[in-house]
Amino acid sequence: MVNTYHDLSYLHLDSSLTQAQSNVSTAELEEAANSTVLNVEGITSPLIIESMELLFNNGLYFLRTRSKDGSEGVAVASERAAYLYPLLKQLIIPYFIGKDARDLEKLLDGVYVYQSNYKLSGLALWCCISWVEASLLDMMGRIIGKPIGDLLGGVIRNEIPIYVASGNRGTTPEEEIEVLQQKVAETGARAVKFKVGGRMSKNADSIQGRSESLIYLTRKTFGDDFTIHADGNGSYDPQVAIEYGKILEEIGAFFYEEPCPFEHLEDTKEVADALHIPLAFGEQETSIRRFRWIIDNDAAQVVQPDLQYNGGFIRNTRVARMAALKGIPVTPHISGGYGYIYMLHFASYIPNIGKFQEDKAGVKVTDYLFTPHMEVKDGVFRAPTAPGLGMDVKVVDKVLRKALVV
Repeated sequence: MVNTYHDLSYLHLDSSLTQAQSNVSTAELEEAANSTVLNVEGITSPLIIESMELLFNNGLYFLRTRSKDGSEGVAVASERAAYLYPLLKQLIIPYFIGKDARDLEKLLDGVYVYQSNYKLSGLALWCCISWVEASLLDMMGRIIGKPIGDLLGGVIRNEIPIYVASGNRGTTPEEEIEVLQQKVAETGARAVKFKVGGRMSKNADSIQGRSESLIYLTRKTFGDDFTIHADGNGSYDPQVAIEYGKILEEIGAFFYEEPCPFEHLEDTKEVADALHIPLAFGEQETSIRRFRWIIDNDAAQVVQPDLQYNGGFIRNTRVARMAALKGIPVTPHISGGYGYIYMLHFASYIPNIGKFQEDKAGVKVTDYLFTPHMEVKDGVFRAPTAPGLGMDVKVVDKVLRKALVV
């Protein structure tokens, strides 16, 4: 109806920046996954990490890193820091103290095996590591006077179109349409995403008949030229996932996110093989090798790593480089109130970034950390361009002077 899915270049913000190669081998994907990401040529002296501390103020957790030469970097952790901080303080931070921040890529491998951390591998471990990485990138970005994208491949854009999303499952289709209409009116977005299924619900709908009715009503309400995403959050087995996928194809939806439980890789591939609509997948994934399997086996046509769950920018850049070999776009999942800032930086330098990125409610919680404040205008976000993560150093310093040490 709206698109025929024959040419998936529409999934990319700029399809000219990534071209699918024919007959990509597993070895080539592995080579891309192991390629060097970090460029620290502009930092000529050792940058020895002296301290890292987790602080809390104004409802936010901050990880502040200081080096022996007096340099400083600050990252904002997600709300998960409230219960992950013992892991961060006992098994992650001690490894980095005394190390040279310029060796960050090697340090990511080292901390994984430090104190047998690999036995804890998963979202909790990699979230903590991602916050450390972000604070180090912020510090190095401040030193070279450039945003972190210039440390990770080079900034190629600062305007990123967004879609608005609702996490509701308890609304009626009519109520949900009102929610989406309000978000569109506030942002100027030209794309929406809504939830289908009951979330890891073994085929049960959140309200009987809600998902099918909402799919049809969204297209009827927003018209043929509007972009529609649907997110299953692991609600279905392959048979039911395919049934809803065909309804989404009927209304010309943009992509279909995580229809099967996230650990059911073969089920996801079965659904992808049976449908024309692109599947988006990977928000819960924390293994570069499993991402390689997803890409190698065409189990997803949009890859969705989370920049915190999967360990930060460097690891996710490696995922994006594998995906680029096969012409697959990357549309990161966003976690936490500050996660949209990490997404904007990632989108600023990744060639094969997806056409739309998610607008999160956290903007209103953390926009004060930036001068000027962050905002969506005409459906577009501008990535921060100040050094490091782009926060206003004076504002952050003021917040941290009153912060509690966790």
